[in-house]
Amino acid sequence: MPDVCLYFQVHQPLRLLPFEAIPAADLSHYENEEQNLEILNRVCDQCYLPANAMFLEIVKNNHGRFCFSMSLSGVLIEQLERWRPDVLESFKELVATGCVELLAETYYHSLAFVHSNKEFDRQIDMHLEKVQDVFRVRPRVFRNTELVYNDAIAATAETMGFDGILAEGVDWQLKGKSPNYVYRAPETARIKTLLRNHTLSDDLGFRFSDSKWGGYPLTAEKFSKWLGASQGDVVNLFLDYEVIGEHQKSDTGIFEFWHELPKAMEAQGLQWVTPTDAVHLYRAAREYHCQYLTSWADQERDLSAWLGNDDQQAAIEMIHQLEKDVVALDDAFLTDLWAKFQTSDHYYWMATKQGTDGKIHEYFNPYENPQQAFAIFSNAVAHFKSRVKMLRASSAKAVLAS
Repeated sequence: MPDVCLYFQVHQPLRLLPFEAIPAADLSHYENEEQNLEILNRVCDQCYLPANAMFLEIVKNNHGRFCFSMSLSGVLIEQLERWRPDVLESFKELVATGCVELLAETYYHSLAFVHSNKEFDRQIDMHLEKVQDVFRVRPRVFRNTELVYNDAIAATAETMGFDGILAEGVDWQLKGKSPNYVYRAPETARIKTLLRNHTLSDDLGFRFSDSKWGGYPLTAEKFSKWLGASQGDVVNLFLDYEVIGEHQKSDTGIFEFWHELPKAMEAQGLQWVTPTDAVHLYRAAREYHCQYLTSWADQERDLSAWLGNDDQQAAIEMIHQLEKDVVALDDAFLTDLWAKFQTSDHYYWMATKQGTDGKIHEYFNPYENPQQAFAIFSNAVAHFKSRVKMLRASSAKAVLAS
């Protein structure tokens, strides 16, 4: 009977103002603060606060037998520090129990690995420092943005000292093997890979309240039996935290489900483990060879959610072409602005997919359509680029003058 490893992604992006709405007297930032605060407050009140309170109660009632993990993006932590310190305190209280493991990720929830190893390393170091400063812990397991993964990312994470890394259990990569084992990437010696069981994870994340689904209604007892019947060493349930109360509203019974799940699992003889527990408990007896970049997004489980059309590719290229100039200026404020443009959500909102995936992209899009998302982004970046070029020119003139 396998153990169960639970992980939550906790992230909220910064949405942009239409360029014409940016006050002429203040071109120092591009974010739509009113909208960002409104959405943050809604998610805090519907998900973060009640879910944190619920899990704190569950942890205390189960005397260490219930544990899980999460990662909070640096972008989110900054928003909580600025606008919702009460919510940040509730996350700190959870972590302080010793039953909630924090994972490392890219500070800006970016696709940095795709374009720059140096920027990728910088953002991970930033995130590690932020987590250490805020929560007084040092993550030992790495989770890349949206579970973007391949063999090279696993090898890089190993060189950075991580013991484990999370990835999507992609069917076309597993080739019939089960995701419920601990794996190792080729050319790595120590780091272990934990693969998401997408079927059971998506039962909770997407299908829970779907009355047309064959598993509806999903009870804690039913789900525990599915877990108990699974083969392997560890079933990895990786989810967005916002599933609880935000995407699956409270009237769906989602809070009651999580309240009841630990007791139902215990009745099945199942136990919880954190990612660090899993990589220490189990040998990586199987190799997971993943040459191509994969993710947990959309049916393709690749990077097409962010790079699937011309606008998305053009947008991300705009940002990456600025790296040399931004780095040369060595200005912390400008570097932060540039890095915020790297947040993967900007490109996700530009997707033009159809069908079920298209509806999911539309659900998350704060703009009227993908074309507007691209226009707002590209206008802001064009202005930022002009500022960078002007400062670079001024810097060059100053050097010549000296």
